[in-house]
Amino acid sequence: MKMKILVCSFILICGTLIPGFGQELSPKEIIRKADEKFNGEKTSISTMAMTIVRPTWKRTIEFKGWTKEKKYSLTLITAPAKDKGQSFLKREQEMWSWNPTISRLIKLPPSMMSQGWMGSDYTNDDILKESSVVYDYVHEILGEEEYDGRLCYKIKMVAKEDAAVIWGHQLRWIDKKDFLFLKSELYDEDGYLVRTELGSNIKSMDGRLIPTRIELIPAEEEGQMTIIEMKEMKFNEPIKESFFSQQNMKRVR
Repeated sequence: MKMKILVCSFILICGTLIPGFGQELSPKEIIRKADEKFNGEKTSISTMAMTIVRPTWKRTIEFKGWTKEKKYSLTLITAPAKDKGQSFLKREQEMWSWNPTISRLIKLPPSMMSQGWMGSDYTNDDILKESSVVYDYVHEILGEEEYDGRLCYKIKMVAKEDAAVIWGHQLRWIDKKDFLFLKSELYDEDGYLVRTELGSNIKSMDGRLIPTRIELIPAEEEGQMTIIEMKEMKFNEPIKESFFSQQNMKRVR
């Protein structure tokens, strides 16, 4: 009897002291874990290809990306040849673009965050990661749903009043086992669906499972979509803050 009491006491203590033991994660914590799973807890280095699909044509752009926490981001276009060398920088609240063809450095105002990046369905905000899915929204678990054979948390994210975001609210389906963003629905301030994102082709990159293919499908543009394919991802590599500079925009390779 004494041994049984001791075991029960140990379980209760562990449930109190160890986060996630004997208690459900909060919706904000679920979003944070999924975001870190995809972007790294500290830094990320990625190589990607983006295919822009339109009813009568399509084109593919290849690029590299470096991020450090939520403050710094640098993206370099590596193909096709006519776009090669263009770069985009975020340093805290400032954002810049560099075009080597005309040797011009342009500061991007906040009003440009909702504009399409490189002619795609992704916005400048998506690529430069100006907003935060963790801190700029209020999160609520709506329940659980199965998506693509995986049981997911279904979480609603409503933009905070003072947040500089372009979406009124989002719905996210996050795999319960591996904390993967598998499906997202993004709505404007009036509650209209603007686009849907679908994650698939789950692979291990740098020791963690992530969706390596993301399809972005606009709600009201038939035959139009943008596809992102992850070629390589590295997480939490040391990157100095000085790497994210206007000077490096012009010479990074």
